[in-house]
Amino acid sequence: MSLYFDRVIATDASPDQIARAEPRRGIEYRVARAESSGLPDKSVDLVTVAQALHWLDAELFFAEAQRVLAPGGAIAVWGYGDPVLDTPELQAILYEFNRGTIESYWLPERQLVLDGYSTIPLPFDEVAVPKFALSRELTLPALIGYVRTWSATARYIAENGTAALEQLEADLLKLWGDPLRPRLVEAPLYLRAGTTGPR
Repeated sequence: MSLYFDRVIATDASPDQIARAEPRRGIEYRVARAESSGLPDKSVDLVTVAQALHWLDAELFFAEAQRVLAPGGAIAVWGYGDPVLDTPELQAILYEFNRGTIESYWLPERQLVLDGYSTIPLPFDEVAVPKFALSRELTLPALIGYVRTWSATARYIAENGTAALEQLEADLLKLWGDPLRPRLVEAPLYLRAGTTGPR
């Protein structure tokens, strides 16, 4: 964001998350809830929330966005769906882990992301956006590291240990080839955007 804006204010409710943020010129980090940012009225041109709207009280968050956005300001909310591997066989293994082994450990709010936030009313003048996808090449260890960050994986491991994750890695390895060989991983990127109206 700092490539496109002179000043960026990045907030998170968690002091630990803010402490982990990498300092960058033009970005000011603050501990604040999205629903009560502490920013002045009509003081920003763009409000964004990434992969987090489903954790917020959307009505309160949108009211806060309306308060802090300048006339003609914009809001963009986005999130990404489940990863897709580059062969049907590999994808079937990952899908079985995600939608089988750990499925019951996902919180219900996760469905809001998979629905592209389409079921959440956006109280702004909504604008049409193109379809996007996230694409990245990952080695097998990097993919397993990513899967380990999933909240459902963490809950599963806390209750059952790491055997299922180790089995996932072993099953993928049989078809992956060299585990350090990067493979393409894609995920749908869901974006909804709107404005406060004319300036």
